[in-house]
Amino acid sequence: MKATLLVRNRIVHGEDEFAELVVWQLQAPIAGSAHHYKYRLAFVAQGGCLIRYDNEAGKGDHRHHSGREEDYRFTSLEQLFSDFERDIRSHHDEDRHS
Repeated sequence: MKATLLVRNRIVHGEDEFAELVVWQLQAPIAGSAHHYKYRLAFVAQGGCLIRYDNEAGKGDHRHHSGREEDYRFTSLEQLFSDFERDIRSHHDEDRHS
């Protein structure tokens, strides 16, 4: 299956924090997803992955956050990026208040 890389970006958030975004456009959806994208968005801090959105074949769209895995309702790439950024902001807010 031919895939086209749309996004590959690493965004540094701090000395020991970064986000990595990788998105491919596919010719056909992978098993478990209804759209034509394969993606992995990860937020890493202090050497561990704290937030991740991805869609594995057979598993479909989901996110990992606070040690839990939850289904994710994919609507668009724009919304995916927005939800991911919201979770990172929320993580930073929690760190400031703890």
